[in-house]
Amino acid sequence: MTHFDARIQELVAHAYAHAPAITKILDDAGVKPADIQGAVDLKKIPILRKDELVEIHQANPPFGGFLTVPIESLPRIYISPGPIYDPQPPPEDPQAALEPFQYVGFQRGDKVLNTFMYHLTPAGLLLDEGLRACGATVIPSGPGNTELQIMMAMALRANGFLGQPGYLMTLLDKMEEMGIAPEHNPIKKALFSAELYTPSQQERFEGKYGMRTTSAYGTADLGFMGYTRHDIPGFKIMPAVFLQIADPKTGDDVEPGGTGEIVVTTFNKAYPLLRFGTGDLGAISPELKDGRQHLLGLFGRSGDAIKVRGMFLHPNQLKLATVQFPQINRLQAIITRPENNDVVTLKVELKEGAADDGIGAKLQALAQAAVRLRIDHIEMVPPGTIGEYERTIVDNRQWD
Repeated sequence: MTHFDARIQELVAHAYAHAPAITKILDDAGVKPADIQGAVDLKKIPILRKDELVEIHQANPPFGGFLTVPIESLPRIYISPGPIYDPQPPPEDPQAALEPFQYVGFQRGDKVLNTFMYHLTPAGLLLDEGLRACGATVIPSGPGNTELQIMMAMALRANGFLGQPGYLMTLLDKMEEMGIAPEHNPIKKALFSAELYTPSQQERFEGKYGMRTTSAYGTADLGFMGYTRHDIPGFKIMPAVFLQIADPKTGDDVEPGGTGEIVVTTFNKAYPLLRFGTGDLGAISPELKDGRQHLLGLFGRSGDAIKVRGMFLHPNQLKLATVQFPQINRLQAIITRPENNDVVTLKVELKEGAADDGIGAKLQALAQAAVRLRIDHIEMVPPGTIGEYERTIVDNRQWD
């Protein structure tokens, strides 16, 4: 992938000169900018993982020494669990960022429900900007309020949807209950993110309802990294990133077609992240005739964090709760997916003789505030129920 070499070389030199965090990472690894002449040399830089990024940010707030532009030049600042303050610099190539929207066909005249959250996290506003850049009219509905969403969709003849595929399934189920036939449903274009898009969902949306859809893969730290198309398996990789598949333990490149951790370098000089480990497992295709590769698919997580309703839940977050509530002996989160909706059940095992004292409601409030994740059910269990070596988060969801 030699067409990336010049960009990578320039990016690393700029980041080393202007981002103190990058300077330290490279110096600690004994790597100089001159050692990175192109894509093949990136493996000399150690993988930067989320836990380490959190520590760097906390040691040097607010941006950990990664920001290379004045804070006054930032249009927005978001926050993600850690906490990490995520700067939103202007995109270096705004047109390239529109690829997923243009693939679906969003354009002037479209009216689109944007069901992503608009506060704190970037999804809602960034997708709003993409729609507006395509000329579409946005209905900033945010998550929830299913019957209101349906009322707006029908009254305004909204022909587009942004959100999680599971939530569109919920909307369609409710519409069918209300007697709205597929041919009378106005939604014909949809862009999904934040959860797995399954073949059965695609068959329903595109087959039964005649929609054109795509699923975008991204994170708060990196933005969109790829999106699905009918003409390739998996995800087309966005031009603003360089994506590698690495062995999670050694950091070495994995041969095309082999499974490893998705490691991303962003071509964002204002907030450069070099060799950022997403924790997601994937595989990359062999080189295509046009010199480009694509991401064949997502195959789970290399770490212990689980994505639930678009937010990551990590065992350390549950362990923190046991510190704040000393009467808790062990916690275990069980994730299920009845009727296309993620459900979080939190098992709470108190220490022998400890009083409940309304701890369930307190844990639900803590999760909502700290992780922005709703705990659906609290199950108080007797001491000894949760084994010492059992997983803290158990993912029992079924995906087709």
